[in-house]
Amino acid sequence: MNFDRQLSRAAVLALALGAASGALAQAGYPTKPVKIVVPYSAGGPADIYARFVGDRLQKATGQPFVIENRPGAGAIIGTDAVAKSTPDGYTLLMMSNTHTVNESLFTKKPYTLLRDLTPIAPVNYSDLILVVHPSVPANNLKELIALAKAKPGALNYASSGPGTPYHMAGELFKAMAGIDVVHVPHKGSAEARTDVLAGNVQMMFDAITTMAPLAQSGKVRAIATSGKTRSSITPNVPTLDEAGLSGYDAVIWLGTMAPAGTPKPVIDALNANIQKIVSAPDVKDAWAKQGAVAMHMSPEEFGKFMEQDIQKWAKVVKFSGARVD
Repeated sequence: MNFDRQLSRAAVLALALGAASGALAQAGYPTKPVKIVVPYSAGGPADIYARFVGDRLQKATGQPFVIENRPGAGAIIGTDAVAKSTPDGYTLLMMSNTHTVNESLFTKKPYTLLRDLTPIAPVNYSDLILVVHPSVPANNLKELIALAKAKPGALNYASSGPGTPYHMAGELFKAMAGIDVVHVPHKGSAEARTDVLAGNVQMMFDAITTMAPLAQSGKVRAIATSGKTRSSITPNVPTLDEAGLSGYDAVIWLGTMAPAGTPKPVIDALNANIQKIVSAPDVKDAWAKQGAVAMHMSPEEFGKFMEQDIQKWAKVVKFSGARVD
């Protein structure tokens, strides 16, 4: 009986992947390698999941999906390169809510997100986790806030750069807690993480998918998570909301875009294929163990989602006073 169920499950997966591959074939795409630009350094969530999705797309289409890391300027450098590339489906962008934040955080940008790029599909979202170096004399959120208030400007928090979820989670934390903590931007999340592990910077908000194992091994101390409910992979760690910052909510989500003007059949086919990938039971199970949740939307729904996220973070930027000229 179990063997029959396994066969049935395998058949369903094969049909799903076949349908997605067929959608791409009907679009006459791709006939050559596709580049996915990740506007962040290697080792962070966007890079990890871009490589995962790219590998699955390659298996489905028979064409290479090559990852190119182009970090810098809060994801603006790599994003601008994609926005200015030929809209033929052969240059794609792995993006995050850094991009929706940047629409209000940066006073000057060489592109406008939903004008110069077009949505393809979301990938997943995960909570952030606030951690401190073990040398910091604070075991919970209340003690950390008290320490920051006792020593204004003495504590630092790391991020992967202006406008990233790590940065904005920190700014929201500062504003809601009424504390003075210094932002220390890095070129990427890997560099920020390394500085916190070394004790060069006292704390950071990081993706739970990458930081939770380090907290569980004692290399950092987990203070709280950023979502509305506790994460299943850190059930003993409270949310910031329940630990005292009522209403706190900030996550990191990832998605894909292409240059504006990319043919709709290509966008629709890519969306269908990516949704099949993130819907696969083995993918959902693996991501759940990492603290990531798959997202499912059409290109049009994803565009509306981004519009709402731009408005949400514009309010946070105004509330926190964070700006980048």
